[in-house]
Amino acid sequence: MDKATKNKLMKQYGRQDGDTGSPEVQIAILSRRISELTEHLRNNKKDHSTRRGLLGMVSRRRRLLKYLNAANRERFHSLTSELKIRQK
Repeated sequence: MDKATKNKLMKQYGRQDGDTGSPEVQIAILSRRISELTEHLRNNKKDHSTRRGLLGMVSRRRRLLKYLNAANRERFHSLTSELKIRQK
């Protein structure tokens, strides 16, 4: 992911200018990286080190979604519908 894409995601999902730490921004960035790595693994099936990194990102995103759901259910539902992430 290039810097321009990351800045665009931060601007779109951040609460204020330059927001990088809010769960919404972190989840959006992780979702983008997960989709990019998923495409990479479709072409490179034997790239096990990337697969391991992908699984770590998925679990990190799952923990952030769990936290956001507990902290603010409304923001959780709006974010999951915008990013088209399945909810439990």
